[in-house]
Formats: sequence, structure tokens, C-alpha cells
Amino acid sequence: MSAQIPDSHRDLLEGPIIVSLATHMPDDTIQVTPVWCSYDGTYIIVNATRGRQKHKNMVARPNVTIMAFDPQNQFRFIEVRGFVSNITTEGGGESMNELALLYTGKPKRYGIEAPPRAVDERVLYYIKPERVNTGG
Repeated sequence: MSAQIPDSHRDLLEGPIIVSLATHMPDDTIQVTPVWCSYDGTYIIVNATRGRQKHKNMVARPNVTIMAFDPQNQFRFIEVRGFVSNITTEGGGESMNELALLYTGKPKRYGIEAPPRAVDERVLYYIKPERVNTGG
């Protein structure tokens, strides 16, 4: 089962708003991490590196939650519960460049001047919404 992101709250996932990504740790506690994301109309896409705890969590336990608050109205939010349906390195560097430009106004040019180290390899996580809650 999948859920739709309402047009009224799409802007919270299309940036530049830092969102919270909640993943499950091996002991079943929750880890929450601030991340940049994008939304392609079907998936929320998070870009991270392979060596991070959130990567390990999403590989082993793909159920996640994304939470975003409108910085102009603290009562307007979107919570998306879903699962990581695809993990790929394809396009990871390019995606990070686009996100850096969106969030900071400056492209970081990941992997263009020099190839990234294996531990710093950019990975894309495609999150399929299963349940969406909004407010405001």
C-alpha cells in the first residue's frame, strides 16, 4: 500500500528544508538524523554515505519516518512513514551536487574533481510513502 503526498505539503519535501529521518537501530531504539531530501513525485530521496549508521539501519530495517516542519509556521508539518524500496549509488554524486546547490546555493561538486573514497560514496535511498500525516 502506498500513500500520496498532498500538493498542500509537497514544498516541505522539495526543500530547502532540513527534515528528520527516523530509522531503527539494531536494539530497536530509534535514531533520528537531520538530512537533506528531495521528492520526485513518487519517492522521497535521501542522500547519505555508506559508512553512516543511518545507512546500516536502512539496509537492515527499511521502515523509516520522515518529518518536516515549515520554518515559517511551526504548526504546519508533514510526517511520512514508509520503507526504503531502493538503495543505489547510481546518481549519488550528481544528486548531492543538486542538493548542495538547493540548500546552500553552492554546488559541492561531489565526485567530479576526484573520485570519492569508498567510505564517502554517495548513496541514494528511495523511500516509498505508506502513510502520510499533515497539519497546519
